[in-house]
Amino acid sequence: MTASSTVLQAVSDGVLSVTLNRPEKLNSFNEDMHLALRAAIRRAHDDDAIRAVLLTGAGRGFSAGQDLGDRDPRKGGPAPDLGRTLDSFYNPTLRLIRSLEKPVVCAVNGVAAGAGANIAFACDIVLAAKSAKFIQAFAKIGLVPDAGGTWSLTRILGEPRAKALALTAEPLMAEKAADWGLIWKAVDDDALLPEAQALAQSLAAGPTLGLGLTKRLIQAAATNTLDEQLDEERDCQQQAGRSADYAEGVTAFLEKRKPEFKGK
Repeated sequence: MTASSTVLQAVSDGVLSVTLNRPEKLNSFNEDMHLALRAAIRRAHDDDAIRAVLLTGAGRGFSAGQDLGDRDPRKGGPAPDLGRTLDSFYNPTLRLIRSLEKPVVCAVNGVAAGAGANIAFACDIVLAAKSAKFIQAFAKIGLVPDAGGTWSLTRILGEPRAKALALTAEPLMAEKAADWGLIWKAVDDDALLPEAQALAQSLAAGPTLGLGLTKRLIQAAATNTLDEQLDEERDCQQQAGRSADYAEGVTAFLEKRKPEFKGK
């Protein structure tokens, strides 16, 4: 296990496990945790031996969002520049998660509030403990959803539900989030981490070059025209068809054996 104390990292079977580790603060973000999480996702970009990422939280929560302890207006001083906070910390990490052409599994083990929820929604496959809940808490303190929240909620849920969650800040329990299609599934609390680990390991053992291209295509589909998407599918399929993984997959099928993919 390596990393800053605020974000733990461990690599096994091609999976980089990343654990937000400020459990006494419900894994709320301070500057150190921002930088440590970004470094972990950057590591996944740069290390070919890492073929999938599993993101979760330590303790009883996934993340309560931004740590407000350093922003107490009673202490005086100028108002914080929260736009700068987004540009310096949240937005670079969100872009790294979305642009990583490797699967990112998120295991939401408890409350995911504010930016904590929206970081989870940026991941590719989200599993949550049935006791977990998602809260767009920004309205409670006079802010707007950030860390991609307005983008993710509106794309996934549509405008009516996105507005209701953002304006009321009502908690959304994991099972309803799954019913609405906001996450992949809700599982029993004690089954969450084993199921998420098994999923991440399965993806890491798969044809990760093709999986990464698939992720790219699905993310592009929302803004592409059909013609543009057909052209992108053609280009990605051309690349995938020339890969060692494709040759191995076809060979294994014809030989009636399990393929051994390398992500190349």
